[in-house]
Amino acid sequence: MKLWRHVVFFKTIFNRFHTILSAWKICYFSFMLVQIMRKHGSQKVFINFPGNRAVEGAVTQSSTFAGWFAEKATDSNRGFKQLNTACTSTLNESNPWWRLDLRDVYRVSEVVITNRNDSYAGQINGAEIRIGISLENNGSNNPICAVISTIPAGESYNFSCNGMEGRYMIVHIPGDWEILSLCEVEVYGYLAGN
Repeated sequence: MKLWRHVVFFKTIFNRFHTILSAWKICYFSFMLVQIMRKHGSQKVFINFPGNRAVEGAVTQSSTFAGWFAEKATDSNRGFKQLNTACTSTLNESNPWWRLDLRDVYRVSEVVITNRNDSYAGQINGAEIRIGISLENNGSNNPICAVISTIPAGESYNFSCNGMEGRYMIVHIPGDWEILSLCEVEVYGYLAGN
């Protein structure tokens, strides 16, 4: 593919993976999906590495705005071209949440959240990432992995959970009249029994 010939070096991806490409040779990657898109004339490359447990889980959310269904946060589409076909959104409500059932108990090392790429990107501010085994209060009583202070529009941020154990991963915004919107959620870890 001619597009690859122009890519020389990827800087740190997910703060730990380094890959070098020569101008005419493609090195072997250990990944499942590569999305290449053009944005403002430049090339961006996004990689979903094996081990993303979210793609095999079951998802739900507290409510759904129009066609912005919960499943869109685990479809490997980060939503840069058409938000309404690639991102989730709840209605404006009290304590909105989005929940992933990993279908087994995992030690979660990292969660990656991709924010929407528009003027509503600030809606994610203050969201809590929770991991645990309880569905009490829709999973919002589980321990906190991280609090999202802010994620710039269209950006993906990594949150380290240091091996927290849980079957459920919840993104929850405490408060009244809040909207929760996610464009992609990735969860990395391994089975707790291993």
